[in-house]
Formats: sequence, C-alpha cells, structure tokens
Amino acid sequence: MSQHRAEPNTAFIFDLDGVIVDTAKFHFLAWRKLANDLGFDFTEEQNEQLKGVSRVESLKKILQWGNMELSEDEFTRQMALKNENYLSYVEEMDDSEILPGVPEILDYLIKNNIPFALGSASKNARTILKKINLFEKFDAIIDGTDVSKAKPDPEVFLIAADKLNARPDNCIVFEDSVAGVQAANKGNMTSIGIGDKTVLGEADHVFKDFTEIEIEFIEKLLRKEK
Repeated sequence: MSQHRAEPNTAFIFDLDGVIVDTAKFHFLAWRKLANDLGFDFTEEQNEQLKGVSRVESLKKILQWGNMELSEDEFTRQMALKNENYLSYVEEMDDSEILPGVPEILDYLIKNNIPFALGSASKNARTILKKINLFEKFDAIIDGTDVSKAKPDPEVFLIAADKLNARPDNCIVFEDSVAGVQAANKGNMTSIGIGDKTVLGEADHVFKDFTEIEIEFIEKLLRKEK
C-alpha cells in the first residue's frame, strides 16, 4: 500500500459497497438464493433494507420475512453458504466493476499527494480491492475485521483517520448508506452521500454518483470552502 504524506491537512475515506463498486447486486443474488432454497422469495425492496446491516442481522430479518425459524447450527450453516455464494460472484470481479467517476477522483488524490483510506464494514473488502486492482492505491484499509462496532458508530472512520494521521474534522467521507452518513457525522467528519438525496439528506453534500462530482468540488473541500 502506498504512503502519500505523513501529516495531511485533509484526508479522504471511502466506503466500498455502493461507493467504489456495486457489490449490493451480488449480496442480493446470494440472499435470494438462500431464501429460495428455504422455500420463500426475497425482493429487491427487501434487499434495500439490508444496506449497511451485518450478515447476522440480515439473515434474522430475512427469516422474519419468510416466517421461518432455524436452529443455531442451521443458522450458522446458512450464513456460511450465503458468504460462499457471494464470494463466487466476487471471484469473477475485475476493474470493470469500479463505478463510473471513481478512478478520476482517486487519480486526482494520488497525483496531488492527498491520502485516502477505505472504511468498510465488509470483511471481504481486501479481496475485492485486489480483484479490481485498487488495493495498492489506498494508504490504509479498515474493514469488518478491524472493527467491533457497526455504523452508525463512527469507529471504522475514526480508525481510518488515525491511520492517515488526520484529525477527524479534516476527514471527508464518501458513503451510500444512512448509517454510514450518520457515522461520518458522529465522527465530526464531512459527509458526502452517494445516491438519493431524499434518503441521504443528513449528509453535508449529496451526489447521485461520482460522475456528478467535479474536481473543482474536491478542490473546494481541500480549501475548506463551504
């Protein structure tokens, strides 16, 4: 992993799913297979409700929707099956999965020696970054294996700020979930929502996707202009 600068004024932190890549579709396919195998259906609307939710809590919700109970052993087995299924999709990933507009922003940060980290709840984050050839570009990677508290707790972002030698109030966070935006806000960071304005209204700024973000906007953030 690269080390851009020792004591940055401003640092950037990116969530992974829905920000750099869209792995939500793989989660959906894997959860739907699990539900179908158990004898009920699982919709895209229900999948939306699982954004930013842990695997354990997600399975609990799905079983509630299917009016189903599993023994502890079977619950554990189904979680492992779901992850295997999900990883079989991840295995096929390459850099074509990077969302539009993201490479341009990352290249700008690298060119200007502005450090950035990944702050994701995903335990598969490192695997995914390697698949899409971005692993080496991040100055720090904090994922689900490094944290004990889930978003909206700011733990993941605070650890990332620490690794980047940046004060939290000098950090800019890109997030696509309400819980992620809340975590950034609680951590006293600038929050940038990627997605629907009506959903991510608590963010300091909201863009539909990275193609809407001009380099001029990034420069304004660096100058700390409102």
